[in-house]
Amino acid sequence: MRRPTETGGVIVRIEPGSLADELDLRPGDILLQVNDRPVRDVLDVQFYAAEDTATLLVRRDDEDTYYEVDKEPDEPLGLEFTEPVFDGVRRCANACSFCFVDQMPPGLRPSLYVKDDDLRYSFLYGNFLTLTNFTPGDWDRLAEQRLSPLYVSVHTTDPEQRAGLFRNPRAAAIMDDLRRLGNLGIQVHAQIVISPGVNDGPYLDRTLDDLAALYPTVQSVAVVPVGLTRYHQGDARPVTPAEARSLVRTIERWHRRCRAEWGVGWAYASDELYLLAGRRIPARRRYDGFPQLENGVGLTRLLLDDAKQILNPQSKISNLQLVCGTLVAPTLQRLVDKLGAPWTVVPVVNRFFGSTVTVSGLLTAADVLDALADVPPGAVVVLPRAMFAVRNGGRNGGGERTLDDVTLADLEVRLGRPIVVAETLSQVVRSLSAEPHPGC
Repeated sequence: MRRPTETGGVIVRIEPGSLADELDLRPGDILLQVNDRPVRDVLDVQFYAAEDTATLLVRRDDEDTYYEVDKEPDEPLGLEFTEPVFDGVRRCANACSFCFVDQMPPGLRPSLYVKDDDLRYSFLYGNFLTLTNFTPGDWDRLAEQRLSPLYVSVHTTDPEQRAGLFRNPRAAAIMDDLRRLGNLGIQVHAQIVISPGVNDGPYLDRTLDDLAALYPTVQSVAVVPVGLTRYHQGDARPVTPAEARSLVRTIERWHRRCRAEWGVGWAYASDELYLLAGRRIPARRRYDGFPQLENGVGLTRLLLDDAKQILNPQSKISNLQLVCGTLVAPTLQRLVDKLGAPWTVVPVVNRFFGSTVTVSGLLTAADVLDALADVPPGAVVVLPRAMFAVRNGGRNGGGERTLDDVTLADLEVRLGRPIVVAETLSQVVRSLSAEPHPGC
């Protein structure tokens, strides 16, 4: 067997009773090879261990040892690693004028400034990649491991326009890249971030037409408005309500056409566009299983449907302060009114990123504390789970830190009120019914 040259993965936890436990592997050990193949990430570990026998090369205290274990092909080894990728995250080489990461203010956690463009994060966590930095080795890997589906930021299929948007000539080859993925049997969920006056109008129709020609390789397309903070430098501007209405009409036209032809809607407008346009959120059946939920497509529908599970909310639970972004606040208020619940909706203006950022997932502790400065005694504060979660596998200081790096425990102390973190209202009701808080 050949001597490994890769760094390998540092083991952080062994599942009790697992194969790794039987082999007496330990946290701190470094897994270098599986079945004579160097491992670059957890995907390699899973793929190369899918055999009747797994031979592991492990380094402990600078000593390399081989371990062999008989197993079922789909039986996990029982290993957890410090990071899902062992050789570093692939960084984005593009310079998009509307890149949200480039609009981050200074002084935040270093991880928030990482622009990943890594096919592994796309497959594992649904992160969107651009395909502009693929190497021959990446294509070889896809041919071998068939990592599907992937999530791709398309924005436009016009070669010249895409190269200009990404400020990278390699971006012009998007259609060739998507066809190549299709030839490998790899499906794609695409997104189009709309920068008004740039890639909307006829450019959007062309992009949807080109992507529809690649169905079923391109399984779904989400259209979302550009997000701009007060730190943005450039010519991009937010989508207006009138433009949102026009975009929704265009997308719904494509949605009807695709449903009639393929039985699925395929093209979906983000919740942000519907709310900005003042349009009713579509029925659950029109989301076809929510293929782009993490992209903000259908979350509001799930919130509305979830509220139907709540019975007599006013009977036991009162004095709740429901914190949210300004965009969803009117919808949440109508929902509370319909339930007849004595709860207060607290829309938080995003001063940290700027008032044009209106979604709940980008709220910071500082703005929440300002908005709740006069919260009454005995109140229970309900915060959206999205405040404590980011992409890249949900890694955000263990999921317990806000974007401005405040822990949930510290936020509760500074607020002086109990906090419940939830995604839906029924979660709030269940949590408070099980563990009563002061004022409930």
